[in-house]
Amino acid sequence: MNQANAVIGKYRWTICSLVFFATTVNYLDRNVISYLRPFLAEAFHWTPEQEVIDYSNIELAFKIAYAIGMLFAGGFIDKLGTKLGYAIATGLWSLAAIGHAFATGTGGFLIARVFLGITEAGNFPAAIKATAEWFPQKERALATGIFNSGSNIGAIIVPLTVPFIAEHYGWQWAFILTGIVGFFWLALWFLLYEVPQKQKRLSQAELEYITSDPITIQEAEDTEKVSWLKLLSFRQTWAFAIGKLLTDPVWWFYLFWLPDFLMKQYKLSATEIIWPCALVYMIGSVGSIGGGWLPLKLINNNWPAYKARKTSMLLYAFAVLPVLFSQYLGAINMWFAILVIGLAVSAHQAWSANIFTTVSDMFPKKTTASVTGIGGMFGAFGGILLTLVVQKNMFVYYTKLGKIETGYFIMFCICGASYLAAWLIMHLLVPKMKKVEL
Repeated sequence: MNQANAVIGKYRWTICSLVFFATTVNYLDRNVISYLRPFLAEAFHWTPEQEVIDYSNIELAFKIAYAIGMLFAGGFIDKLGTKLGYAIATGLWSLAAIGHAFATGTGGFLIARVFLGITEAGNFPAAIKATAEWFPQKERALATGIFNSGSNIGAIIVPLTVPFIAEHYGWQWAFILTGIVGFFWLALWFLLYEVPQKQKRLSQAELEYITSDPITIQEAEDTEKVSWLKLLSFRQTWAFAIGKLLTDPVWWFYLFWLPDFLMKQYKLSATEIIWPCALVYMIGSVGSIGGGWLPLKLINNNWPAYKARKTSMLLYAFAVLPVLFSQYLGAINMWFAILVIGLAVSAHQAWSANIFTTVSDMFPKKTTASVTGIGGMFGAFGGILLTLVVQKNMFVYYTKLGKIETGYFIMFCICGASYLAAWLIMHLLVPKMKKVEL
């Protein structure tokens, strides 16, 4: 790849860096509340049971709003284009993040989370569309893995900064300072981004490399919009949507409940969970980038793209299974549990890099944002079901019994099984991930 970059140029990786930055900001803003939970419980005088209920409701509000946002985000990005659509989404979710600072109770947070969820839904449809525009098929999983690792970096930055800010300056400033970061991204985005055909900083050799896939010429002549009803008639859409439905909730569980698990299971304080949480997401970053590297390696060894993608995803699904033993290993030493959960997060990110790339594998570029939006909506819907059916009722029940560790064990069993179930369904629906012909 270094040789290729030297010959044809590497401006496409500048675009990948911008998308990585945006994804980092996206997860920075959504994850802040997870580490402010004890500060909010004290400020709003929540009892232990009320804390679980109110926090679950706040989390649920975000997921419902995110699902609603996904109904429109893909079409919005496809209609306005990547540059303007991504900019509007990021600007609005940054304002929504800052708005949390003005909440005076659970109701205020519910409103702020609704606005954040709706606007943050624009990130991944725009990111996948930008990747499809700027990378040939064989590099897309790697590019997706790199930008998707921003979700881990955002999750690392939060525990290292937010408890400190809240403790010394108040929880409101944690929301304000993290929300401001998005406006720095906006300045860089308008300065550096344009579609390849209009980007003056791009060499002719790199443009030809980016548009080297055979389908590109046909797609360039076809700009007709495609409705959701049409997209939902394809098994490829349902394969992606069901894959997201079963696996996205697992990631959201780690994102929103890992701090609580460490505090409840190991009696850690809000500041003591900083390094355990940071380590989990550091390990996750390795999986995100490595997950994109493996299918690229297999494709370069003359594997068909679909076979390289599905083989990689099956390996990642198996790599999640050790999380079933996290509490058992944690009884020996807490850091063993951290390493196993980190492995599961890493495997999820590797899986995520590839399942996102299946969209551009199976659909023309003009529909990638819309299909990503459909899948994101299903993923959010899965998170809603998990919160309503499992976490909200189960965690309250086991909290009353004083056995919350049992509730977490059930959750880890669900986490371990979800990826193999998703892989099997996707395999049955699209055995060779055939490209959709519109």
